Order: sequence, then C-alpha cells, then structure tokens
Amino acid sequence: MKAYFLERYHATKEVFALKELSLPLLNENELEIEVSSFGLNYADVMARNGMYKEAPPLPCVLGYEVVGVVKKVQNESHRHLIGKRILGFTRFGGYAQRLNLDINSVIEIDDIPTNLALSLATQGCTAWYMMERTACVQAGDVVLIHAATGGVGSLLIQLCKLKGAFVIAKVGSNAKKEIALSYGADFVVNYNEVNYAEVLHEKFGPACIDVSLNPSGGSTFKKDFKLLVQSGKLVLFGAAELSGSKWGLLSQLNFVRKMGLLMPIALLMSSKTIAGVNMLKVAARKPMALKEGMIILVNLVKEGKIKTLTGQQFPHTDLHKAHDYLASGKSSGKIGIDW
Repeated sequence: MKAYFLERYHATKEVFALKELSLPLLNENELEIEVSSFGLNYADVMARNGMYKEAPPLPCVLGYEVVGVVKKVQNESHRHLIGKRILGFTRFGGYAQRLNLDINSVIEIDDIPTNLALSLATQGCTAWYMMERTACVQAGDVVLIHAATGGVGSLLIQLCKLKGAFVIAKVGSNAKKEIALSYGADFVVNYNEVNYAEVLHEKFGPACIDVSLNPSGGSTFKKDFKLLVQSGKLVLFGAAELSGSKWGLLSQLNFVRKMGLLMPIALLMSSKTIAGVNMLKVAARKPMALKEGMIILVNLVKEGKIKTLTGQQFPHTDLHKAHDYLASGKSSGKIGIDW
C-alpha cells in the first residue's frame, strides 16, 4: 500500500511524498483497516513546520484519525468486525491507505457521514475530554471558547450547552460569528475588531469566566487568567499563536515571554487551575478514555443532540492545498482527505 510521508519541513508542495509502505504483522489486539479517508488537525500543520516535538523523526507519516473498513483480524473473537465501517484514532500513521489499529482505538460508525465521523476522533475527543474530565464544566458556568468555529470549538459550544453552561465564543470574522451563534453560543466576540478581554471585562465584569478553553496560548494566556473567577480553570490545548512565526527560537522565546511567569502560590491563593491537554499523551496513558469519548459522541450524533461543522473534503492529490487551507485560519470545521 502507499502512504504520504513528511520528508522535509515548511513549504507544503515539496514536503509530502507518496511512497510504498509495508504493514507489520497484526498482533492479537489489532485490526487491519482499509482507509477511505483521513483527517487533518492543526498539530499536522505544526509538525509540517517542524514545531511539533511529539512527531516522529523525518521521514514520517502523520495523521491521527481515519475512517475505513476492517479487512483482517488476528484474534478470532474479532472476526465479526470484518467488513464493518469504523472510525479509528491513530498515534500518527493516518495518511496511509491501510494501517493496523488497536481494537481499543476503534469504534463502529454504521452510516455516519465520513466528514462528520472524522471530527469525532481527535477533535471530538479533545473537546469531550477537556469539557468532561479536565474542566468539569457544570450548569451555570461561564465558559470562554477560543477558535469557536473550528472542529474542536464547534463541538465544545454544543457540549458545554448540553451541560447548561453560558458560552462565550471568540471568533475571527463576522461570518464565523453567525456560525458560532448557530451552534448555540450565548455571546460572540470578534477578536479582529475589538480587544476581546476588554469587551468581556466591560460586559460581564473584571473576573467573569469560570472556564477558558484555549488553543492559542501566548498573549491570550494572561488575558484569560485575569478574566478567571476565583476557582476558575484555564485549559490550554495548543499553541496556535506560535504557528506561522518566522523567527525560530526568537519567536518561541517571545511566545514564552507573552505568557509570563506564574508562581504556584498565586494559584493556591486564588484557587485557580491551569491545565494542559495533549490527546496523544492521554491516548497513551488512558486509551479507554478516548474510546469512551468516541462512543459518547457517536451516540449524541445519532440522537441528534450534537452536529459537526462540515468542513471541506479534498482528494489525496490535493493534500498540500488542504494543509495550506487549514494553516490559513480561514477554514471552519473538519478537513478530510479522500483516497
């Protein structure tokens, strides 16, 4: 079979190469999957730019989720899964025509549309895990969601509303403002038009946020921390503000400078919490948590309680165009690649 290898960093047209790859033998807990589509995540853009330390050394195959069909099993007790359509969470390797996946990282999805299903793995589980396990969002909480019309953000809006929270969505355009409102956001702020922290301060008070769910870091960290109420929680799940920086180490140092230094005693005195979520780490330590999240999300979709923001599906020959589109910040929803 073939897979797309990341062979060098930065310029997308030259970095990916479609090459032959042989699958290892299946072990007792694995299924061989014939992939029909794989998803893109912002971590892929970071890896392409050489800014994601979790990525394997070059050349490597990126990719965190796939939709496909089970073709082979090693364990006879899994034989009933052959021919079933599945969603699978991968620890890299998703940009491939076939791959072996642990049975605990796979769930059946029946006839759920591909683009919708792809959004329920990395992005969906990130949203669910942060909201349910890390931030423990409760009814009445005021929740600030950054990048609220992205794949994670649009699901966070809905999951937090199901909990009974008041959702503030931070977006980058008026068009995205309408999208956030359509997903249930109670208040939306366009950060390209106003200083979102000043607007929230004036509208809701100097300390008004119970939970911030932040994929940007950098300068937004200090703003969010000041907005937190006592006992508030700030959850970081990315460093998007660093993406696109052209000055290497200087940009990284400036990113750290913007976030500032925080003494642990300040957290104790204010009863505030700062947490980080990296789904690769969660998957390695708690694989069943991801499976639980995917099962819950698929059931919510089937019950009509959540929907996903449909992004664009690209043919695999346009992988570089899909990467550029995701990196541009103009995309909304999940971006998928079809073989």
